[in-house]
Amino acid sequence: MNTRPQINLEKGEHRQQQVVFVRFIYKQTIINRLKALFPVRWSATRKCWYVVQDDFDLHYFFETFRHYAYINYDDLKKDKSEAPEKEAAKPVQYSYRTSTKLPEGYLEKLEQKRYSASTIKSYVAYIKDFVYYFSERDIDELTKNEINAYILQLIKKQKISPSQQNQRINAIKFYYEKVLGMPGQYYDIERPRKSLELPKVVSEPEIMQILDASTNLKHKTILATIYSAGLRRSEIIKLRKEDVDFDKGIIFIRGAKGKKDRITILSDANACLLQKYLMQYRPKYWMFESPERKQYNSSSISKLLSKAVAIAGLNKRVTPHMLRHSFATHLLEQGVDMRYIQNLLGHESTKTTEVYTHVSKSALHKIKSPLDRIFEDKTNNNSNLQQ
Repeated sequence: MNTRPQINLEKGEHRQQQVVFVRFIYKQTIINRLKALFPVRWSATRKCWYVVQDDFDLHYFFETFRHYAYINYDDLKKDKSEAPEKEAAKPVQYSYRTSTKLPEGYLEKLEQKRYSASTIKSYVAYIKDFVYYFSERDIDELTKNEINAYILQLIKKQKISPSQQNQRINAIKFYYEKVLGMPGQYYDIERPRKSLELPKVVSEPEIMQILDASTNLKHKTILATIYSAGLRRSEIIKLRKEDVDFDKGIIFIRGAKGKKDRITILSDANACLLQKYLMQYRPKYWMFESPERKQYNSSSISKLLSKAVAIAGLNKRVTPHMLRHSFATHLLEQGVDMRYIQNLLGHESTKTTEVYTHVSKSALHKIKSPLDRIFEDKTNNNSNLQQ
C-alpha cells in the first residue's frame, strides 16, 4: 500500500503570470524541501504554493520529490488548446497599451540617450499607463499632487513593488525633464524607502560541492566562470570567445550594467576548465552556446545550478547571483581591498560593495560576543579560587 503523500501540479495564472500550483496536504518535510530548492511563493488567495512557469522544471521536480511523495502532473500534460472558450476569450490586461499613443518625442529621446532595450520597453509601457490614466487631461498641465496621487493608487490597488514604483517614477520624470526640458525640482515624487537586504552567499566548501556535483563539463564551466569572475547571469550569456584572454589572465566584460565595460580576473583553475570545454564543445562565437549555436538561455543556467545543488545535497536554494555575491564575500575575507572588489564587480560606488562587509566572516570573527567574555571571566574567576 502506498502511504506516501500526493503532490498535485496544476497550470494556472496568478498575479498576471503563468504559474504551476503545487498542492498537497500539509507536511513540513515537503514544505522545507520545496522552499529550500525551488523559487516558490505562497498564495494566500489560492491557499497553496506556486512556481512561475518559466522557472519550473518538471523533471527536476520529479527527481527531487519522487522518494517523498506521489506526484500527479496530469494537468501539466493538457494542451492549452483544450482550455475552455471562456478562458481563451479573457481580455489581456494592459491591452490598451497597443492603442495608446506615446507623448511626442518620448521614444526618440530615449533612443538618443541610448537607453537599453529593456529600459526603453519598461519606460514606454509605464508612460502609456500614465497617459491612459489621464486620458481626459493634458498631461503637460498635471500638478505634482495629481501625479503623486496616481503613483499612490498604483501602490494601493496594484500592489506594485518598490522597484517598479521607482521605474514608473523615472519613466514619468523622463518625459517632464528630458522631453519637455522642465527643471528637475518641478517634479518631486516621494520615493520608497530603500530596504537593506543582505546578500545571500554560499561558503567555499559548498562552492566545491556544487562544482563537484556538476558532472557535465559545460555546466561545470559555466558555474565556475560565474563564481570565479563574479559575473552576472546576463554577462555570462553575452560572453564571447574573444573576451577571454588566457595569456593575460583576464576576462573582458562588454556593455555590462549601465552600458559599462570592465575587466575581471580569469583564475588558473577556471582557465583550465575553459580550455577543456573549448576543445570539447568548440563554440563558434559565444563562449557558451545553445545546441542551435545561439546565446545560452538564462533560465537554463538557473536550472543547471539548481540541479547541481540538489545532487550536492545542499538543503538550500542557490541562485546564479548568489555565486557572484559569494565571489565578492570570499575576496573580502581574503583581505582584498574594497576598491579592487568594486572594480571587479563593476559597482559605480563603494557603498554598493560595502554591503559584503555585513556577511563577511573575517569581519565578524574580529568581534567577540559579550557572552563569550562573561564565560571567560567566570572561568578565570573559578580558576583563581581553586588556586
